[in-house]
Amino acid sequence: MRNPLNPLAGRLDGLPDLQASWQSWCLTFRRPARTSRGVMDHRPLWFLRVSQADDATLFGLGEVPPLAGLSVESPEQIPPQLDLFCQRLASHGPREALDALSLSSVRFGAEMALLDLLGGGERTLFPSAFTRGEQAITINGLIWMGSVATMLVAVEEKLGQGFRCIKLKIGAEDFDQECAMIQAIRQRFSKEEVEIRLDANGAFAPDEAEEKLARLAPFGIHSIEQPLPPGHYPAMAHLCAASPIAIALDEELIGVDDQPRRLALLAQIKPHYLILKPALIGGFSGAGGWMDLANRHGIGWWITSALESNVGLNALAQWSATLQNPRPQGLGTGGLFVDNFPSPLVQQGETLAVVPDRYWDLSALFAEGG
Repeated sequence: MRNPLNPLAGRLDGLPDLQASWQSWCLTFRRPARTSRGVMDHRPLWFLRVSQADDATLFGLGEVPPLAGLSVESPEQIPPQLDLFCQRLASHGPREALDALSLSSVRFGAEMALLDLLGGGERTLFPSAFTRGEQAITINGLIWMGSVATMLVAVEEKLGQGFRCIKLKIGAEDFDQECAMIQAIRQRFSKEEVEIRLDANGAFAPDEAEEKLARLAPFGIHSIEQPLPPGHYPAMAHLCAASPIAIALDEELIGVDDQPRRLALLAQIKPHYLILKPALIGGFSGAGGWMDLANRHGIGWWITSALESNVGLNALAQWSATLQNPRPQGLGTGGLFVDNFPSPLVQQGETLAVVPDRYWDLSALFAEGG
């Protein structure tokens, strides 16, 4: 039986000789994406293709999506590591090639490409009722930072689309105005009608976070992601113990790569939830390691996109479906780009689904990549 927390385990032995190549890419946001860390207009990516050495017609495609301001690695580090993977894959095979990788985003892309190849090169990495179009996964509606008036309009749009769980990024505007915005939502919709998740992206200072969470608590908030900047372990531990709102760790997980360090972090901080972005925390296997620890210690979790293209989002959605986590996943990012790749993924109300009679259009990528 395959291990959903480490989907390549036991599947790399006996493969034929493989080869790989890569190319860079860039997507454009429909509107500037604003967080407390800054504004993004474009999304740089790399794509990795893995095929049999004697037959390149059938190949697996992986996405390498480091995220500026969050990933440990810099964009300049990506091409040399991709070259290393391609060389090791040809000379030593997939297991040794993966073991040579130190960058999370490259491991994510390499694991994705190998899983795609094992699945027949059809972008079906995790066959399930989801990939057959028989089931959908529930997602949250993402509201980007902006003026309070702009965010309220966006909330109305998401609720009109059928979302019952919305995620608001806060921390960039005046806090009083942000509270007023959340209060306005609650005056219209109870917590039974609409679940509100908040994401502070580490915007609160340690000496003000407890007061701010106390002010937010009356609005029936489900959880808040990363209220403090990462690295403030004692302060975050105190906040998790004292907060009237459940706290989820996000940026705190990045760069904590081995299980003993991860276990020590969870034992000290004792968070309520983990936000798992495989591209930033060691690929599918790295995220699966966090899930394993969370499951053992009664900590909730859900998977969130790191603003991948539809190629990466497709892999994350398929994986999420096999994990059968009932919480809304953070995978509603496919419509953020004007030039995303058309795919079978479709947002239907508050769900993400596969429409089997829709097809991938990767012609632009393949035309440039050969």
